[in-house]
Parts: sequence; C-alpha cells; structure tokens
Amino acid sequence: MSEENASDVLIVGAGIAGLALGAHLARAGLSVRVLEAEERPGYHATGRSAAFWLESYGGAAVMPLTAASRGFLDQPPANFSARGFLKPRGAIHLARGGDEAAFDALPPGTATERLGPERLRTMIPGLREDWSLGLAEPSCREIDVAGLHQAYAASLARAGGTVTCGARVADGRIEDGRWTVRTEDGRVFHARDLVNAAGAWVDEVAGACGIAPLGFTPMRRTMVQLRIEREGVADLPLVSDARGTFYFRGEGTDSVWLSPHDETASTPCDAAPEELAVAEAIARLEEVVDWKIAAVTRKWAGLRTFAPDRLPVIGRDPGCPSFFWYAGQGGTGIQTQPAAAALARALFLGKAPTGTAKGLTARAFLPERFR
Repeated sequence: MSEENASDVLIVGAGIAGLALGAHLARAGLSVRVLEAEERPGYHATGRSAAFWLESYGGAAVMPLTAASRGFLDQPPANFSARGFLKPRGAIHLARGGDEAAFDALPPGTATERLGPERLRTMIPGLREDWSLGLAEPSCREIDVAGLHQAYAASLARAGGTVTCGARVADGRIEDGRWTVRTEDGRVFHARDLVNAAGAWVDEVAGACGIAPLGFTPMRRTMVQLRIEREGVADLPLVSDARGTFYFRGEGTDSVWLSPHDETASTPCDAAPEELAVAEAIARLEEVVDWKIAAVTRKWAGLRTFAPDRLPVIGRDPGCPSFFWYAGQGGTGIQTQPAAAALARALFLGKAPTGTAKGLTARAFLPERFR
C-alpha cells in the first residue's frame, strides 16, 4: 500500500459539503483526503449557487439545520474566518389576489409580516395589480458562497487535509478491511472510511464502489441575469412566487437575476441552460412586473440533487458501515452547511452533536430509511 495515497478518510466531492465535513474530520485528528473529479473544487452546484439564508426554504424537517446555521454564517469563530458570510436582503413571497392558500406552503414558525397592495408596490416598483398579496420574510440574507467554500477549504488545509483534483472515481472496493479506490487516470487511494459527497454523481459513485444506490435525482435549475430599462433595483429583495414558479432579486442598479424555479430531472452532467427555460423565466417575470427587458446578460444552470423524499442523507450505510453518505442537500446545502456538517461529524465519530449541531437530531436524515 502506498503510504502517500493512504488516509483515515477519503471523501469524494470537493463541493461545500465535502470540504465542510472534511474540515470537521481533519480537526478531529483524522487524516483526510478529498477527491474531486473536476480541475477545481466547487465547479458544479456550489460554484453556481445563488444562495440565500431563507428560514422558510426546504420545509419543516430542514428548518432546524437552517436556524442552527444562522449564527455561524453571521459571526463565524475567529479561527475559521475573520468576517461573516451574510448580507441583509429580505424576501417577499407573492400571491395573486384571492389566493391566500398559496402561503400555506410556508413552514409553521416562519417569521413573516403581511404586506398590503400599496406597500407591495412601494417595495417592488412596477408590480402588476393582480399580485396583491404578500408576506415579507425580513430575516432573509444573501450568502457569500464563494467565501464560505474557500473558508472551509482553508480550514481543511490548516488541519492537514488535502484536496486532489482531476480525480474522477472509477471504482472502489474493500480489501483487508480498508477501501481501495481507483480513479479514471489509474491512481489508487486507500482509506479506512469512504465518504460519498459527490453531489449529482452520488449514486454513480456508490454503484462504482459496490454500494446499492439510494435513488437520488439531479434536478436542473436555470438562472438568468437581465438588464432592464429601469434603474434603482439593486436593493430589491428576493421576490418569489408562493406557488413556486419564479424568484428574482436585484443585482445592479439596472439589472436583476431570476429563475423560473425549474426542476428538470437530469443525468449528472455539466449543466447548461436550455433556451426554453430561459424564455419561460422571462415570460414569468413579465407577468409579475411591467419592466422592459433590454438584454439577457448572463445565463447558467446547475444541478440540485434530491433523495426520493427530498431530505438530506447523512450517515453510514447500514449494509457497509465504512461507507458514509453525505448527500441530497438539494437547494439547501449552503444555508444549512454549518449545522449539517457538524451533525455529520457527530454521526461519523459516533458522538453526540456539539457546537453548531448541539441539540439537533439526525433521525430524519439517516440512510437506513431507504433500505
């Protein structure tokens, strides 16, 4: 066995999930290596996320992870980052007149404020008259995703962990009680435990390692940035349809980005926006506001990966305890990462959750629910 390529823990995937858990385990005294298929970490979902800390997002089961992560994101420990990762933005959930039931999808306990038509039109210039119901969620914050991802990478490195890029997993097997993982370019790595944090590729990696897949589905999400013939929209809050058909926010003095809130099943891939989805996003925006669109200045897409029940999967595989799942975080992986990674650390080490995850339970997230 090559000692150079041997570690206590081998993590597949250097998105924010893999680096965050890797940093936790390295700080716990384990030797950690993260394998990344691409030439740089965070190329896929993490690098394409327009993330917010939005307490209501993700449903009731995820809300405790979101709430527990807020303090860390706002004021992280000094040994992690000298600055926080949140910026005030605020959110408004919209519904058409007479559609009060649209707000029923918000999880109980969300701190909101009812907005009347006049106030809505003050906060969203050009709002069309039929969108007359609104709930403000003032606690919504923007997240500096790149800064947070880089901070986890730095934390991992300070604790002695390493990241190896351009290392796409070809197969893995257990030999003499340890994992032997081979990459497509022929390199071989060894570890006692294998963590699957491969995002959209999570089931493919499991299958290549002889572990039964859990049925994850990558979903494409389209984002579009527009220049509009109106100024003063930079501070526009995050505006979303309570029915889940669009969201948008201000980007610059005369620009916004928006999404049609699409979820199109996809194979794991380097996701690209489809023209039909871009057109749909623009059409939905034009139904909400009377802005004239000057140009599409940018468009992109990313994959958000969900388990069959749309909840994260965190824990050791019941049929192979040295294989640890950390996947299926969908669109909540950034806003929940501080608590989710701390919870995953506790499960991995077989200890009670502490720190950001203190008091949380992983019962709803364990992989045995699918076995």
